[in-house]
Amino acid sequence: MLEAILIAGPTASGKSTAALALAERLGGTIINADSMQVYRELQVLTARPSAAEMETAPHRLYGTVPGRDAYSVGRWVGDAAAAIEDARERGQVPILVGGTGLYFMAMLQGLSPVPEIPEDIRRHWRERAATAAGTDLHAVLSARDPVMAVRLSPTDTQRLVRALEVIDATDVSLADWQETAGTPVLNDEAVLKMLVAPERETIYTAIDGRFEHMLQAGALAEVEALAGLELDPGLPVMRALGVSELRSYLSGAMSLEEAATKAKTASRRYAKRQMTWARRFMADWTWVPSGEAASASVQID
Repeated sequence: MLEAILIAGPTASGKSTAALALAERLGGTIINADSMQVYRELQVLTARPSAAEMETAPHRLYGTVPGRDAYSVGRWVGDAAAAIEDARERGQVPILVGGTGLYFMAMLQGLSPVPEIPEDIRRHWRERAATAAGTDLHAVLSARDPVMAVRLSPTDTQRLVRALEVIDATDVSLADWQETAGTPVLNDEAVLKMLVAPERETIYTAIDGRFEHMLQAGALAEVEALAGLELDPGLPVMRALGVSELRSYLSGAMSLEEAATKAKTASRRYAKRQMTWARRFMADWTWVPSGEAASASVQID
C-alpha cells in the first residue's frame, strides 16, 4: 500500500507544479516540506502556493507559523505526521513537497531524541550569533565540543548555534545524540520518492524570472512589513532568501538592481547546495527533469 508521495527538488525546479497536478488527478492533500514556506509573513518571497492553487487541492502546513517562532525539524515532523494521518482519514493521498532535504530524511529515518532546549539558552546563542563572527563561535564549540567542531565549518552559523545550544543545555555532544536513531514516520519501502532535477541553467533561468515576478507581486512590501516586526535577526525567517538583500535596498544601502542581483545569486547558490545534498542523500530517489515529467510518471493502480 502506498503511504505517501514525496517530491523534492531545488528551488524553482517545478516540484510544486508536479504536486498540484498529482493532487488533482489522484485526490491528494499537499503537505509542505519547505522550512521557509511555513512562515505566514513571507508568502511572496518564499513562493508559497497562491490562493487559487490552495483552492484547487487541500494544502497543509503553509503559512501556519509566525516569524517570531524558530520552527524546527522536530516540530515539522510532528505536524506533518498529523497532516498525513488526516489525509488518510479523508481518503486522500498525502503528497509531501518541498526543498528541505532534512525534513524528508527525518520523515523516513526518524529524529535523534535531542531534548527541548530551554528558551533562555536558545536566545543566548541566537543573540551571540547575531554579533559574533563564525570563527569565534567555532572556537567556543572547539573548546566545549571538539567532536562537533571538527564536523562543522566556521561559516555554518546555523549548525554551530545548534551544536552550542545542545551542549550548553544537556552537557552531551550533539554527535552523541545523533547516534541514537529515531522512529520513522513513513516506511521507506511504501512511499514513492521523486526528485525534480532540471539542468542547472534551466533552474538558474527560472530563479531569475521568479525573483522578478516576486518584486512585481509585492516582495518589497512583504520585507518592509517583516522588518517592522523587529524580530531577532537570528530567527530562521530573517534568513529567508531575499530578505537581507531587500532590507538593504529599503535602508538605502544598495540599489534595487544590486539587491535583486545579489538575491538571485544567493538563490542560485542555495539551489546548488540543495543539489549537492540530493546527490549525497537522495541518490536512490527517482530523478526526473521537470515537474511535468514527475506528475506524468506517477501511475497508481
